Amino acid sequence: MAKLLNIAANSLKGRNFTVMTGKVMRRFSERGNESQKQTITAWCKQHQEPLEPFLKNLDPALFEETEKTCTQIKQKAQQKLSALGMDLGGGGNYPLLYFFTRYLKPQNILETGVAAGWSSQAILTALKTNDQNAHLYSSDFPYFRYKNPEKLVGYIVDDSLKTNWTLMIDGDENNIPALLKALKPGKIDLFHYDSDKSYAGRENAYKAVQPALNKNALIIYDDIQDNAHFMDWVAKENRPFKVFEFEGKYIGLTGTIPA
Repeated sequence: MAKLLNIAANSLKGRNFTVMTGKVMRRFSERGNESQKQTITAWCKQHQEPLEPFLKNLDPALFEETEKTCTQIKQKAQQKLSALGMDLGGGGNYPLLYFFTRYLKPQNILETGVAAGWSSQAILTALKTNDQNAHLYSSDFPYFRYKNPEKLVGYIVDDSLKTNWTLMIDGDENNIPALLKALKPGKIDLFHYDSDKSYAGRENAYKAVQPALNKNALIIYDDIQDNAHFMDWVAKENRPFKVFEFEGKYIGLTGTIPA
């Protein structure tokens, strides 16, 4: 009952009701059958490759640094979340994000989907190590089932890292245009998508972000097994891509992929 009351109360705040309704409608209209999901999962399995050799080939020393740093991130995050006692969901492939933030040294990074803040913590930690004037722009939408859910977004992110972080929590359709207006000189060098899991949500977000992408940007999509968006997209545009498995999910890379 408490969860239902929280959902009702939170849905009335600001733009929340409109955003939540849009999410529900998209998911309802895209309910796929099991055969389609099986086809998408089979495609992911067919194209997946092991992540460790790929990263080691790019920079073995950085791979070791990534493993060490992300182990520390995981331990610290688990302690914070255990003390909190709330389920804020899992994160994206934060070791991959740490590695590429260190490897590519992007100036501007845009991510959608923050939740507890696994990916944000990894990216911001890498930016601090890079020691450059770079910035992370993040879009999220709070978990309505908790009281004051706005305070839970990015919960595990260290306060000391937030100087280089702009976070907005009004849903991608509102956040992305506002974040692009706030973008520092230059374009987006790394784009990580891990928010609305619907086909339309993914497509709409890319259309909004695409004009601001650097021509050499790396694009990372999480949970590509959820629907055919990534599979269709790379085929339609003949994009180079890679697929990796992480904690039972599949991650898709496209854009300018280091070799």
